[in-house]
Amino acid sequence: MSVPTHFDRKDTAGAGTFQTVTGNRPTDPDQLEVAPGRVREGIEGWVPELANETELREALEKAFYYRGDVTLTQKDGTKIEGYIFDRVNGQTLSASFVRILPKNGAGRLKIAYLDIAALAFSGRDPAAGKSWEAWVKKYWEKKETGAEGASLHPDVAE
Repeated sequence: MSVPTHFDRKDTAGAGTFQTVTGNRPTDPDQLEVAPGRVREGIEGWVPELANETELREALEKAFYYRGDVTLTQKDGTKIEGYIFDRVNGQTLSASFVRILPKNGAGRLKIAYLDIAALAFSGRDPAAGKSWEAWVKKYWEKKETGAEGASLHPDVAE
């Protein structure tokens, strides 16, 4: 025999309903569904100052989340342009590293933070301006002008 939950019991006030309480007032579930989106920084073309360890770590963290290519300049002067697909934040700069897919197809490289002298967000962000809101706005503009291509199907990838 199982014990009924509060949803099964009809004799209790509020049984069978869902209500979230914040303090002493109920919270509207429709309001809970609305959450602010993440604001993306316009970092395309940015060349950050890497004056100290904190700035280097912050810049490489942003590079990891960047959807375009970056250019890493190593302390020996070697420049590598490519996409950062992995990173490990260790206790020290020598224990921390990024993994990059070079644009020249040379295979995956692992570069220690300690070896990085400069960083540039050199590649175009392929998803910039392609938010849901931008897509809907473009759709309605095409639809209102009667232009061909006003379709609910997604755009062809570039």
